[in-house]
Amino acid sequence: MKPTEPMPMNVEHEELFHPWGTVTPAFWDSRQEEHPAEQLRTHIPQVLRGRLTEIATTAAAGRLPDAAWMAGRLDTDVTAQYGPEHLNTVHVREVRAHLAYLAGDHATSLGWYLHTARLRATVQGPGHPDTTEATRRVYSLWRTVPDADAPALGAELLGVVTDIHGPEAAVARRTRRRLQALAGAGAGASQGVSGIT
Repeated sequence: MKPTEPMPMNVEHEELFHPWGTVTPAFWDSRQEEHPAEQLRTHIPQVLRGRLTEIATTAAAGRLPDAAWMAGRLDTDVTAQYGPEHLNTVHVREVRAHLAYLAGDHATSLGWYLHTARLRATVQGPGHPDTTEATRRVYSLWRTVPDADAPALGAELLGVVTDIHGPEAAVARRTRRRLQALAGAGAGASQGVSGIT
């Protein structure tokens, strides 16, 4: 599954972290290189891999609503089997976030990515590289959101990254800077409109 449009160039020279790409068995296998304790928790059963591949194939065929429905059913099944605070559950919910991104539903996509970042902080710890990458990824996704939707979603993002990494973390500072820029642009636009009337 690939984004329908490329992510924009980062004019502030910040590293972009793209939403998950193709969801295939190789995607899951890449996490098997972690240390043994982590590897035990991230082992993906074959039946789960098969269902994820089916979801990826459905989305690649352009049937995003069907893929989203399949991912919702898989989420229910995985949560029932492993519980809400398990990496298998996190992975499936990241797939749901990506499918919402592909469908152009920014609010839902960001909501899922913020949810999974919190789960990663709980399961793996706030300092784990996967948690850090998850918060950077959702920040990069937020930068692609239309300006009209960005302030509300950015406030939610700021709350999550501050909770996970603290108020002085780089991602929190970047989020605050962009929110301030958006607020300034909004104030300038409203002044321009009032000047016309």
